[in-house]
Amino acid sequence: MDREQLLRELNYKAVKSSGPGGQHVNKTASKVELHFDVGESSGISEEEKTRILKKLETRLTKENILILQSDESRSQHKNKEYVSQRFFNILEDSLKKPKIRKKTRPSKASKMKRLKKKKINSEKKANRKDPLK
Repeated sequence: MDREQLLRELNYKAVKSSGPGGQHVNKTASKVELHFDVGESSGISEEEKTRILKKLETRLTKENILILQSDESRSQHKNKEYVSQRFFNILEDSLKKPKIRKKTRPSKASKMKRLKKKKINSEKKANRKDPLK
């Protein structure tokens, strides 16, 4: 993954932010949208592309474009930084290889402990019964 190449491929778009805020909100575009085309990227390898497409399939459009937004700050520059940081975090999380599960068996001591607990529990319940019946 080449971060510099990916930064060059990102498309930013400034949009008017929604919600309350008075006159300032109505005339400034402080919300930032990030568009990233996963299929056309040359900053990631083919293997990484397939992993990203699989992991992020619910977040991608039909054209395999990842769209992220940020309107946390009133500053367009800060929102651009926030959305870029979030983009790289999402990308790194999607590229992590899952750990392979190793099959293990319960130890003899843990089996005995479980059976002992079961025995104690059954005796406890047996003692609750009416002794005359």
